[in-house]
Amino acid sequence: MAANLVAATLRGGLYTRVVGRRIMFFQNLGSTMDEADRHGAAGVVDGTVVVAETQKASRGRFGRTWVSQPGNLYFSVVFYPTLMALPLLSPLAGVAVVRAIAKTTSLRPRIKWPNDVLIDGKKVAGILVESVISGEEVRYAVLGIGVNVALDPAELGELSTTATSLNATTEREVPREDLLRRLLQELDGLYLALRKGESPIEEWRGLLDTLGCRITASGGRESPAGIVEGITEGVDELGNLQLRLDDGRLITLTTGDVTLVQNGDPSGEPSEFRLPVGDGN
Repeated sequence: MAANLVAATLRGGLYTRVVGRRIMFFQNLGSTMDEADRHGAAGVVDGTVVVAETQKASRGRFGRTWVSQPGNLYFSVVFYPTLMALPLLSPLAGVAVVRAIAKTTSLRPRIKWPNDVLIDGKKVAGILVESVISGEEVRYAVLGIGVNVALDPAELGELSTTATSLNATTEREVPREDLLRRLLQELDGLYLALRKGESPIEEWRGLLDTLGCRITASGGRESPAGIVEGITEGVDELGNLQLRLDDGRLITLTTGDVTLVQNGDPSGEPSEFRLPVGDGN
C-alpha cells in the first residue's frame, strides 16, 4: 500500500490560509470530484481538499471516464467563489500548476487552451472545474487537478507522442509531497488574491501556447453543428478564446475541444481534461 501522501505533505509544513484547512486522503476512491462535490453540498469549509492515490471512476470534461493509476497526483478542492470569480478558477489553477511544477522541478511548462498543461508540447496535467449555481449565487465550486508524475510514456504506445510525466522528463523521481505542498500554496495565494479582485488572466495569457495558431474546435456551445476552424487571436478577461474564422467572423469559445492544425491538416491531441492513463478527479 502506498504511503499516505497527505501525511508526507504536512510533515514538510503547509503554510496556507484557505486551501488545505481541511484535507482528506483516500487510498482508493471513485472520484475526488464526486467526493468533493458531496462535501461541498454539505457546506464544508472553504478550501477543503480531497486527495486520492487511485480512482476507479475518474472523469473529465464532457463526462469522459477512465482509471487513474498510483504514483501520480489526483485531488479536488471545494471553493465558494462569487459568480464573477467562478470563470477565473480554471485559469487560476493553470497558473498554480505551472508555478508549482516550475518551482519543484525547474521545468518550464506551458498551457494549451483551455486546461492542458504541457511540457515540451506534451500533456502533463489537466484541470476541471464544476459548480452548482442557484440563481445569481454560486453555491459551491469544485476544482480538480491531475498531474502525471510517475507515468511511463514508454507504456503508452502511440500516445507517448502526446503525453509525458514529470519523472520521465526530469529523469528522476519528483517528490509528490513537495509538488502537492507547492500546488496547494500556489492555489491559496492566487485564490486569496482573486477574492481581493486580482485576476490571474494576465499571467495565464502569457503561458498560453495556443494563441496565434490555426485550430479546430468542437464540443462547445459555439459549434453545435460540428467543428469550427480558424486562427486564435487572444483571450478575453474571463479566459474565453477569441477565434477568427476563415470567413472573417470573430467568435468567442467558452469551452470545447481544441486541436492544433499544421499544414492544413489537424494534428495533435484534443485539448481536454484527459491524460492517457488518467488525470481525472
